[in-house]
Amino acid sequence: MADTSLTGLPDGWEVRRSNTKNLPYYFHPATKDSRWEPPVGTDPNKLKAYMAEHHSSLGGAEVLQPPGGKIRCAHLLVKHKESRRPASWRESRITREKSEARTVIEGYEKEVKENRRSLSELATTESDCSSARKGGDLGFFGRGDMQKEFEDAAFKLAKGEVSDIVETASGLHLIQRLD
Repeated sequence: MADTSLTGLPDGWEVRRSNTKNLPYYFHPATKDSRWEPPVGTDPNKLKAYMAEHHSSLGGAEVLQPPGGKIRCAHLLVKHKESRRPASWRESRITREKSEARTVIEGYEKEVKENRRSLSELATTESDCSSARKGGDLGFFGRGDMQKEFEDAAFKLAKGEVSDIVETASGLHLIQRLD
């Protein structure tokens, strides 16, 4: 069990890895409470640093075969207070304005497009989507599976290509086509 001063989790909570999904989750042994989202009282900055160091999926992605007509993408999501669900694993209540979210994601876009950091690396610690624990990997999806704006942008990408900023009801995205 990692020291809570390192993980940023409240006392008694620890990070474990699911045997079935091979993803990290949060567990409190005394109460037997388990959850995918961090518990209330978590220090998001400490948790981000701990997760990036100990639970990043970078380099460990499994080989997957695309089902017919489907593509595989990763994304980085930055939510704002007008997002469909203005909460995430990083923040229980997102209060930033859409213009602030745009400024944040523009910074990430610059880092990715200048090859300073990969989208997967940034998504692991910065994305407001629970896919962050998988480097932003959304797996395979087909037409009609995602929000229209997201899907339209994703299907236009060549393998390895990163989109411009895409706005959906969920927030602002950078999308990378993986397969």
